[in-house]
Amino acid sequence: MKKIKIILIIFAFLGVGFSAYKFGVFVGEENILKTPPPQIINQDLDQPEKVNFSIFWEAWRKLEREFLEKDKIDYQKMVYGAIKGMVETLEDPYTTFFTPQQTEEFTQELLGKYEGVGMEIGIKDGELQVITPFEGAPADQAGLRPGDKILKIEETLTHELPVEEAARLIRGPKGTEVRLLIQRESWPEPKEIKLKRAVIKIPTLKWEIKEDDIALIKIYQFNQIVDSEFEKASLKILKSNVKRIILDLRNNPGGYLDKAVEIAGWFLPKGEVVVWQDMGEGKERKPYKSKGPSSFASYPLVVLINQGTASGAEILAGALRDQRGVKLVGENSFGKGSVQERLDLSDGSSLKITIAKWLTPKGESIDKKGLSPDIEVEMSEEDWEKARDPQLEKAIEILKSQ
Repeated sequence: MKKIKIILIIFAFLGVGFSAYKFGVFVGEENILKTPPPQIINQDLDQPEKVNFSIFWEAWRKLEREFLEKDKIDYQKMVYGAIKGMVETLEDPYTTFFTPQQTEEFTQELLGKYEGVGMEIGIKDGELQVITPFEGAPADQAGLRPGDKILKIEETLTHELPVEEAARLIRGPKGTEVRLLIQRESWPEPKEIKLKRAVIKIPTLKWEIKEDDIALIKIYQFNQIVDSEFEKASLKILKSNVKRIILDLRNNPGGYLDKAVEIAGWFLPKGEVVVWQDMGEGKERKPYKSKGPSSFASYPLVVLINQGTASGAEILAGALRDQRGVKLVGENSFGKGSVQERLDLSDGSSLKITIAKWLTPKGESIDKKGLSPDIEVEMSEEDWEKARDPQLEKAIEILKSQ
């Protein structure tokens, strides 16, 4: 009996020891993320330069001791400000830091609902531009268009303003107003446009039948529900007399990569490359391939693109062009071909970091230059004013001739 008790005690000690070890490993891994890298603490890591991080704390202490209005010191804001400044030195408009509140707002926007003016913005040629206004949103109702340059937000000049900071200034509670100074290529002078913010519900997808047997499928964004919405529409289309398809990706700013790849699977044979992820020199390219169901792989297809076609929408358009020779009709796309990954930090804040570039199946980079249409059809001022759509008309014409 004593031997059994001794054995049980030994096992108990071993169990406690193992648990303590596992807990120590966990804490150790967590602490590694919160420990300065070797070059910061002046260890040799074959770096060309060593960084004297003590200067940061020297500046911190001097501010703490010497700043006149002590009641204005917010230590958490100082920490976030330091991280924000660190990120901005990378000079990448898509690598950004989010506070916990901004992280929550960003998550809500990806879910398709937030308060603001309803448009996607981005940096092109060093300037803040409208990628796309969402249909029916205040930005759309005010007449903003893809390619419009945003020179000022209220009194803040947008030159060198990070995208997420610009978005934060434009967003706000419903019912409030925001003033934007807009420059359009066809305008001789910039114009100030006032927008009243509202609750924005970004649409996902709609479809209709044109010319008896042509399905027009418009995808607004690749959000969390686009795959299920596309499947519902597809099942109805497959039961109809539709024989040809127009895929409208105009004013689609992108969204989740995996959703764009899933939609591509309806149009491409299983196993074909949809997009390559290029993570830089010395690293092997990663392919994202079609998983089917390939239900529309034999349907004649035309894709509509414009300056508001960006990111995931460009990936889908490029895949269909490269793999099936599908004609792209409209205007040059936006050119958002970099890959961002959002990494959560321990206090609810987060980093969105550019980690790679997207390449089309044939290895073409779309970053900064976009996709050129096979058949260019521009929208004139008169087309906009009279609600005409020559791009759609051209797509119908092409399909009817096939």
